[in-house]
Amino acid sequence: MTAVDPTPPIRRGRGRPGHDQAAVLRAAIDLWNRKGYDATSIGDLARELGVTKPAIYHHVSSKEDLLRLALDDALDELTTVVREASDRPTTDTAYERLRVVVHRSVEVLVAHQPSVTLLLRVRGNTPVELDALRRRRWLDDRLAALVQGAVAEGALRDDVPPDLVSRLLFGMVNSLVEWYRPDGSYDASTVADSLAAIAFDGLTRHDA
Repeated sequence: MTAVDPTPPIRRGRGRPGHDQAAVLRAAIDLWNRKGYDATSIGDLARELGVTKPAIYHHVSSKEDLLRLALDDALDELTTVVREASDRPTTDTAYERLRVVVHRSVEVLVAHQPSVTLLLRVRGNTPVELDALRRRRWLDDRLAALVQGAVAEGALRDDVPPDLVSRLLFGMVNSLVEWYRPDGSYDASTVADSLAAIAFDGLTRHDA
């Protein structure tokens, strides 16, 4: 499998050369990750880009609208990954689907690392943030259902609560935002393979 392009494929809108909607969104995400959403104004973003505030409003109607686009960038593909795994044909076991979700979630995180980092810092201080948290809970519930299905199949141990297993699995995935670098030693596929192997097969050596 080829490595995932680390540049987020953010929606593009109309815009001026060098400062289209995608460029404004990338700058906003970077600024919010450095300084915090609440502490950053549209004026701060305009200064970061070297433009006027009206130039920002040429692309978005408000700071909250910009936040919604940023969080959607993190959530939309994760939602697709989980929904596809949940709706796969019954010829695939819940265990197989769960492994696919873990693997693909790593690739999504790498491809959308700045916006996922922002998502993980959301605390529900605005309606946009509350909606993002609701969508995260939906993901957690669907993942816990896959874990429960894998337990029922006998593929996973049954002495750990499924919702806890789900949180631990995706705690591992989410930890990548703290240390993964696209220009580092490992590409997304290698990290995804390794994380899935550790999560599902453990670190114990198994000799042939």
